[in-house]
Amino acid sequence: MVGGTGGGGPAPLLSVAGLTVEFRLRDAPVRAVTDLDLTVRPGELLAVVGESGCGKSVLAHALLGLLPGNAVVTGRALLDQPDAAPVDLLGCGERHLATRVRGRRVGLVPQSPATALNPVRTGRRLLAETLRAHGHHRARAGAEAERLAADVGLDPADLDRYPYELSGGMAQRLVTALALAPDPALLIADEPTSGLDRPLVDHTLDLLRRRCEAGGAVVLITHDLAAARRVADTVAVMYASRLVEVRPADRFFGAPGHPYGAALLDALPDRAFRAVPGHPPMLTALPAGCAFAPRCPRATDACADQPAPAAYGAGTVRCHHPLPIGGTP
Repeated sequence: MVGGTGGGGPAPLLSVAGLTVEFRLRDAPVRAVTDLDLTVRPGELLAVVGESGCGKSVLAHALLGLLPGNAVVTGRALLDQPDAAPVDLLGCGERHLATRVRGRRVGLVPQSPATALNPVRTGRRLLAETLRAHGHHRARAGAEAERLAADVGLDPADLDRYPYELSGGMAQRLVTALALAPDPALLIADEPTSGLDRPLVDHTLDLLRRRCEAGGAVVLITHDLAAARRVADTVAVMYASRLVEVRPADRFFGAPGHPYGAALLDALPDRAFRAVPGHPPMLTALPAGCAFAPRCPRATDACADQPAPAAYGAGTVRCHHPLPIGGTP
C-alpha cells in the first residue's frame, strides 16, 4: 500500500484508502486523484510534494468536503476521534464536517488566503470571533489573538487592517493564525509559505514543526522541496494524480526511489539545478500505464502497464524500475 512508512509508533490519526476524485466535465472527466492510500500519525509532519496540477490541493479539499458539486469522490478517510469511533470524512456528510471536523478537529491553511478572508472583518475581529466560537472567553480573546499573530510573525498592529489592506504575505500569516486558533489535532497546510520571504518561510516551518513536537500532526502541501527537507518526517511524492513514492524524509532526500522523485531533487539549486524534462500529462487523458514513462530515462515496454506500489526500504514506490536502494539519485 502506498501510505505511511509503517512500523511502530502511535495509531494513525488519519488513514486514507483508495481515495479517488474525478471531476465530471462536459468534454471529458478530470481524474485529479487516483487510488490514493495514506496514513498520518500524531507527531508526524507529512510533506506532499510534486509539480503544480498533480492533485495535491484536491487531496486537501476532498478530505474536508470542500470540492465543487461536479466532483465524484470514492474511497475512505478515517479520522480518529477522542472518545468515539473513527469517522469517515468521505462519507459522514456535510453537517458532521461543518460542526465536528472543519476548523475543529482538522484545520486548513488555504492556498489562496485572499479569497478565504471575510473582506468586511479586520484580522483582529476574525481571530477573536474564531477564538470565541471555540470556547475562549470574550475578555481573553483579544490577548490570545495577539499571541497567535506574534506566533505566525504578524505584527499585532496589522490585526486592525482589513484583508484588502494586507500584503499577500500578511494575509498568508493571518489565515495560518486562524487555522491554528482552535488548536486542531490535524493541520492541513496548503502552500503555507507562499508569498513569504525566506526568514518568514523558516519561521512558519518551525511553527509547524513545533506543533508536531507537541503531539499534533501536519500535512504540508508544497512544491518547495527545501521546505519539506527542513521539517518533514515523511515525504509523499505525487505525480499525475497518483502517489508514486512515500518514504521517510531523510531517506528520500538521501536517495529517492522513483525516477520522478530523483528528477525533482535534481532540479534543486544545490544539486544539478536541472529542470524535469518534458511535461506532465493532461488529467483528462491519463495513460493506462505509468504516467511518467514519457519523461523517464528508465522507461521500458513494461511501463505500458500501471505499476503497483511496492515496498521499498522503509517506504513504498510505484515504479517498474525503481532506483537502487541507497543508490545515487
